Amino acid sequence: MVNKKFNYLWTEAKKLIPGGNMLLSKRPEMFSPKMWPAHFSKSKGCYVWDINNKKYIDVSLMGVGTNILGYSNRLVDKKVSNAIKKGTMSTLNCPEEVELAKTLVKIHPWDGMVKFSRTGGEASAIAIRIARAHTKKDIVLACGYHGWHDWYLASNLRGKKNLNKHLLNNTLFKGVPKNLKKTISMFEYNNYESFKKEFYKNKKNISAVIMEVSRNFPPENNFLKKIKRLCYLNNIVLIFDECTSGFRETFGGLHLKYKVNPDIVLYGKAIGNGYPITAIVGKRKIMQKAQDTFISSTFWTDRIGPTAALETLKQMKKVSSWKIITNKGRFIKKEWNNIFKRYDLDVIISGLDALPIFRFNNKFHLKYKTFITEQMLKKGYLATNSIYLSTAHTDKILKRYLNDFEKVIKKLKQSISNRKIKLSGSVCHSEMKRVN
Repeated sequence: MVNKKFNYLWTEAKKLIPGGNMLLSKRPEMFSPKMWPAHFSKSKGCYVWDINNKKYIDVSLMGVGTNILGYSNRLVDKKVSNAIKKGTMSTLNCPEEVELAKTLVKIHPWDGMVKFSRTGGEASAIAIRIARAHTKKDIVLACGYHGWHDWYLASNLRGKKNLNKHLLNNTLFKGVPKNLKKTISMFEYNNYESFKKEFYKNKKNISAVIMEVSRNFPPENNFLKKIKRLCYLNNIVLIFDECTSGFRETFGGLHLKYKVNPDIVLYGKAIGNGYPITAIVGKRKIMQKAQDTFISSTFWTDRIGPTAALETLKQMKKVSSWKIITNKGRFIKKEWNNIFKRYDLDVIISGLDALPIFRFNNKFHLKYKTFITEQMLKKGYLATNSIYLSTAHTDKILKRYLNDFEKVIKKLKQSISNRKIKLSGSVCHSEMKRVN
């Protein structure tokens, strides 16, 4: 049954805000166009209440990976609340950013420096600017998802589907200057030949290689080490974008697990537990080049982000949050695998252990995914084909989720066998589309 109040507010949003909201990943069309609640009234732990005050267990995005300690964490919120009482902005700088910089540098085995921003897209743009200032070259080789800025979307100027394998399927890119066409080349993850092809084609003019350490699958055949070696031998800045992977399987970046240190690493999402803060951590000789170009923004200096990050890192370290969510993710993957096998469904399970993902290995993936989301909504879950796990996802909650999930999968299998998969609305989107 379609929620009238939900429909009204989302309809109003699309009249007033292009696309209806600020983030593609949070559009209802990406889940269940007619049933997914668009707006929330409050959140706590791993629970979300919609604007009708209906309560859901969030076993999906968890703020798109921003809340490893759960929504509205009491200790983090208390620190932020105290900071707000003292004032979050002034003509002077907040001391918390210095303390946070010290904390982040201590985690990394190099003589480092740090710049702060508030979003992952900003962090990657800052890193690219610094790399270009350091090398005095322009071309970037990229792999993975790195935001919405011109330097990155310019890849699609060469071919409209260049970013399809990097979470941006058929992405529109009007407004990106055409003269950026030759400034970026994409390579495939775990495909060293793909990397070498782009590397030797652009070798003399490469400023940086930016990539995710891992998203769906781990590195193979010394992939990361081979890339680092070529970068090192050719004075190219290696940037690891760990805005998604950071602090999920280690206390710091995933690169620490694989023992491959970049020149610059980017952190975001989880380090503020829901408060906007991102960090660009890099080697001193490279980071100092930020002073040879203009990188500056008023709201990068507020007190809230650094305050939240300091307490978040403190609590993560205290409870070993990365171990907790990794173990929970391994459990989820194992149980998913058992459930899909029981109902003879061909599914690929991947993702970081702390961020498990599944995909139906056939052309009906989106339809099946939408069916699961709709059925789980009826049972009180925000659920899709991936879970950003948090310490708030207790064993009891996850066991309850898996029990209800299996009931839905059983129903899906029956519907497939009867060739009658009924959806309350249309199939979810898998890419950027206009919403009306």
